[in-house]
Amino acid sequence: MASSAPVEIPSSILIVGSGAFGLSTAWALCQNPQYKNTLITVVDRQPFPCPDCSSIDTSRIIRPDYAAAPYTRLATVAQQRWRTDFAPEHYYEVGLAVTAWGPEQRYVSESLANVNAIGADKTEVLNSAEDIKRACGLEGKDEWGSGSTGYVNWSSGWANAEGAMMWLRENLEKLKRVKFVTESVKKLLIDHKMNTVYGVRLSNSTELKADLTVLAAGAWTAALIDLRGICKATGQALCYMPISAEEEALLSRRPTILNLSHGLFMIPPANGLLKIARHGHGYLNPTTIPNPESEDPHDTITTSLPYTCVDDPSQVVPTEGQRQCRDFLTAIHPSLSTPSRPFTRSKICWYTDTRNGDFLISYHPKYKGLFVATGGSGHGFKFLPVIGESILECIEGRTPEDFKGRWEWPAERVPEELWKGDGSRGGPIGLVLKEEMAKSKGKL
Repeated sequence: MASSAPVEIPSSILIVGSGAFGLSTAWALCQNPQYKNTLITVVDRQPFPCPDCSSIDTSRIIRPDYAAAPYTRLATVAQQRWRTDFAPEHYYEVGLAVTAWGPEQRYVSESLANVNAIGADKTEVLNSAEDIKRACGLEGKDEWGSGSTGYVNWSSGWANAEGAMMWLRENLEKLKRVKFVTESVKKLLIDHKMNTVYGVRLSNSTELKADLTVLAAGAWTAALIDLRGICKATGQALCYMPISAEEEALLSRRPTILNLSHGLFMIPPANGLLKIARHGHGYLNPTTIPNPESEDPHDTITTSLPYTCVDDPSQVVPTEGQRQCRDFLTAIHPSLSTPSRPFTRSKICWYTDTRNGDFLISYHPKYKGLFVATGGSGHGFKFLPVIGESILECIEGRTPEDFKGRWEWPAERVPEELWKGDGSRGGPIGLVLKEEMAKSKGKL
């Protein structure tokens, strides 16, 4: 096993990825005087803001509503930062209705209990579809859309994700402490005799070396180390529709509705755009690549990796995903879901899922000098104000007490078809992106 923490403060740290985990880690390093002499480099394959990064979008839900108490605690801390000193101009506290009509109701009730145990948020129990309709201002009466029970946390909200990421990047650049490199990482530099990682090789053959390499590449991390049975990339459906100023004024004051039984949700519109999306089991994209930990070019592995609008600028969500988003909108706001109001844009957002929804924030068990910060599992962004500090604690061997046993490198790899998840995912299982695209007309 690699040591749990470096003996000394690294003289150089290389962060691969400028998404939520990567930028937040760089920010935490810059704020900590122990690292004042540490050279910090952040490398990403795309100019910032990366168009297919999961943290770059019109909106992300900000909530402490979790069935796992440690995440409720940490998200409560993060949310207070959103309200006060961390990009508050990009945060909107209009509430979140967490609902379900199936077995996911257990997650809903456990989430409510955890939030109420902390006692910092204002919650309202919704005992029926009619209660949900009233609280969320829904037009439709279809329980498939609204859910049959749930609650609304009036202290939750949402953030302009791209705006918040831009805010963080700009504040990092002002410190003039971080060197930013735009280039694809081709491979880790591994000394196999010493089982040590000492940096990365870029696609242009340049090498970036560091005492500590932090892999925070989101769903692309699995292209750089073997994460089979530990993490997998899943693509989630996002669809967008133009909306009038009058409609936006009405809907923007209402809470986000998230129905966990199929994972579909609607965040209040902003800037003339309404977003319908699915937080579900997602699309898989099995891809055969050279084994990233091998020197033998004939040694390959097959793992799910992102396929995005950068790979194919004409990419849209498959018909199956568009249809579900449309059905959800029809169920909750039928007046908006008419043939004359099509979705005009769609996107596949790539999660880095783990077997139980926990993050993977750990030293690699085999390679010294390599730390992995990934596994956002579709809920990492809301922790943007604090996740870098938590990652730094783990780097220093001070994993938060209530996350011990959750964020460590798993003792064994579990076949992905046996993953149980955290109980918050609904909708179809086992969708393969290429198969669904083949069925689609490829149009919005």
